[in-house]
Amino acid sequence: MTQDQALQLMDEFAQAFNRHDRSALESMMTADGVFETSMGAEAFGTRHQGREAVGKAFAAVWETYPDALWDNARHTASGDRGFSEWTFRGTDAKGNRVEVNGVDLFVFRDGRIARKDSFRKNRVE
Repeated sequence: MTQDQALQLMDEFAQAFNRHDRSALESMMTADGVFETSMGAEAFGTRHQGREAVGKAFAAVWETYPDALWDNARHTASGDRGFSEWTFRGTDAKGNRVEVNGVDLFVFRDGRIARKDSFRKNRVE
């Protein structure tokens, strides 16, 4: 995978997230792809493995934040690795607004995303 292909894949992934397009996101992951969330009971957050599990994890985000947006994504890639800096914005059912900066680390294999590991800032009031 060239650097340009990796950058394009990350951009398409961000666009699919913003469209809430589960099928597109799943198609960009390897069959055994891993998504590690920024929060969870383990040091790595919560791990979702396989296209369907990853798709369900993203669908849960959209259920919690129906207007979820992965905004201002800026991508960098080198070899089989890449990262995206972004701002997540969303509003939950109670009207609570979330806006946090974060970064995703990617590993690519066979033209798809094999691993997406998310990190984000936590805001405290």
